[in-house]
Amino acid sequence: MTDQDYLDLAVAQARRGTGQTWTNPLVGAVLVKDGQILAKGYHHRFGQDHAEVNALKQLADERQARGTTLYVTLEPCSHYGKTPPCARKLVTVGVTRVVIGQRDPNPLVSGKGIAILRAAGIAVTVLETTKALNPAYNFFYHHHRPLVTLKMAVSVDGKLNATTGQRTELTGPEANHDSQRLRATQQAILIGERTLTVDQPALTVRETTVAVPPRRVVVVNAADKLDRDNRLFQTPEPVWLLSRQPSHQPWPASVTVVAGRPWTPDQIVQYLAEQGLQSLLVEGGSHLHAQFVAAGVVDRVVTYVAPLLLGGQALPAVLGPASQRLTLSLTGVQPLGADVRLTFRRRG
Repeated sequence: MTDQDYLDLAVAQARRGTGQTWTNPLVGAVLVKDGQILAKGYHHRFGQDHAEVNALKQLADERQARGTTLYVTLEPCSHYGKTPPCARKLVTVGVTRVVIGQRDPNPLVSGKGIAILRAAGIAVTVLETTKALNPAYNFFYHHHRPLVTLKMAVSVDGKLNATTGQRTELTGPEANHDSQRLRATQQAILIGERTLTVDQPALTVRETTVAVPPRRVVVVNAADKLDRDNRLFQTPEPVWLLSRQPSHQPWPASVTVVAGRPWTPDQIVQYLAEQGLQSLLVEGGSHLHAQFVAAGVVDRVVTYVAPLLLGGQALPAVLGPASQRLTLSLTGVQPLGADVRLTFRRRG
């Protein structure tokens, strides 16, 4: 097996942590000696052991790690956070070679873990072949804002609702289940006030368990005028209300009101970046979609297309002034029952 073959096994391990690592990246590791795999590991959950340590714990005796090669999808950390630095642990146990899938873009780590290993005489190879494993994590540290995904469920003619002011069920159970899996990979979910009022979404992740639920974010004109019986406020997951007007009423502990800004798309992504959030799913409605397109802060689009034609005065998926054209590249087509998921990334 080649170095890349072993790294591919580490990638498969890393993906087992999907939805569980919160702002930490997905990381997998494989420990090899004399062509034999001794152990595999991955970062199971936010705050728990990193992949390297998890792999070492699969050994009957840590002394078995002496003289091994460790394949790891991301540069071993070099600092004390929720866990001790993995790079120093690898030095301690006597690993003699480390093959790294990607240098860590986080400035707390970037290059420092590699330097610790090399200073201890460990041979280090960096392949830079595993970047696709953590797109939002990489984007955040390169662009200093969350990766923004526009998500919509539409008819074949690109409509959201058949009648203004009423919700239309478009997609089937397979697409709805996939939408839940998409939510599970996000750190924030955003809607506008009209979507909150008309659709009454809970914005929770169902059908799967996540280590930390995504922040449910709503842009509103006046938080104090919202209906407290709305489904959004009936579950304990955190809610952030971005209110253009100040709030003077008490709210439950799960609700945070941030007031006094116009809350343009640029301001929203800046605020989320300040909170350390790396990914944002914009779920609607059509006017909010249009505002994000106009602001030029859309990086991906996920569209669930239902085999329906609504026609007439049905509500378009993106409605409002757009100051710039968004050019996309198709990156995925996935049939989901009677529906189809189309995935795009921003070109350029």
